[in-house]
Amino acid sequence: MSKEQEKSEAALEKAIQMEIDGKEYYLKASKKTSNELGRKLLQSLAAEEDIHRKVFEDIFKNIRNKLGWPRKEFHADGGRALRTVFANAIDDIDRDVNSMPEEIDTVQTAMDMENKTYDFYKEQSKKAAYDAEKQFYEALAEQEEEHHRILLDYYEFLKNPSAWFVQKEHHSLDGG
Repeated sequence: MSKEQEKSEAALEKAIQMEIDGKEYYLKASKKTSNELGRKLLQSLAAEEDIHRKVFEDIFKNIRNKLGWPRKEFHADGGRALRTVFANAIDDIDRDVNSMPEEIDTVQTAMDMENKTYDFYKEQSKKAAYDAEKQFYEALAEQEEEHHRILLDYYEFLKNPSAWFVQKEHHSLDGG
């Protein structure tokens, strides 16, 4: 087995485990959250982690079978699917919702996980031996960055829902 193949396999094994851990965390957290928005967002993140895992497993099989790094057409959707979940659920949320400290902690942990995954994928893109590998890891890093932004948006919502709505809806606060 070549050094490049060993490095690729080791990175893929770690990536697969990160995605499995992420999915498990999001599913557990979705069962504990007290609001529908959080539940839907966390379940959607779990589903995305599972998609990533499956793609990694396919690539791993290719490399293990000495077929080389496949050219996977993996394009980050810019978080559109998650933003749609967020936007649709936010319409049904009480603007005076009170969040529980555990939910805020859950989202902070999730943001940390997304940052670590982003860092790992960026590092792998720099170490990539093949152009297809580099492009793949860069697309994943972009998606993880968008996951973080969406979680940050949700975090801001949990911290102060009223202020979040004012900021997002751009209400003017003139007195006249």
